[in-house]
Amino acid sequence: MGNRLAGKRVFITQSNAYMGPAIEALFSGEGAIVSAKPDQVPFGPDFPEFVTGQDDIDILIANLAHDPCNSPVVEIHDNSWQSLFDTMVHPLMNLIRHFAPRMASRGHGKIVAITSAAPLRGIPGSAAYCAARGAQNAFIRATGLEFAPANVQINAVAQNYVSNPVYYPDDLVATERFQKHLQRNVPVQRVAEAEESAELALFLASGNSNFIVGQVVPFSGGWVTTT
Repeated sequence: MGNRLAGKRVFITQSNAYMGPAIEALFSGEGAIVSAKPDQVPFGPDFPEFVTGQDDIDILIANLAHDPCNSPVVEIHDNSWQSLFDTMVHPLMNLIRHFAPRMASRGHGKIVAITSAAPLRGIPGSAAYCAARGAQNAFIRATGLEFAPANVQINAVAQNYVSNPVYYPDDLVATERFQKHLQRNVPVQRVAEAEESAELALFLASGNSNFIVGQVVPFSGGWVTTT
């Protein structure tokens, strides 16, 4: 491995889920000093304890995941809707509200949220999930602009069709039906490896992306473009 993040202090949330394992492995291999918490980010009175000891980080990876809760609109349960926002949207606000001003006071910092490309096109039957991910993306755009003058870059990796146990497990991807789905809907006709998404997160976390702010970067093999 290399030293692209040598000495950088990185905090990764929900590190055992979604893109957490791949990002932790890549960042550690590139010389970062990684602090990773596998627990879901709390929203409420437990949040201050969750971030104790992390105030001097250089890079925050806001990796927040939840089951997609696929269902038609008429079957969306209140608790499912609330759970999506409590797990992904409200914690993202808490994280950025806490860390971005501290980074701004030091004159530098990187925040990379791992979100989804789903709301960039919309997926019938996944309206609740698209709404929560869309709220994340909108928050990234606005906060990215707000903190840009302080040399804090806030961006998101908006992904879809990336291998992971929750959304695209290997046994699903291997089926003939799913392979045909890829051929019809994804121009590159495959799913990405988690490590590929981690590389994009590393770029956005590195000094090579200082001119990129408030961007929700699609990472979906062309799926977002084929509207």
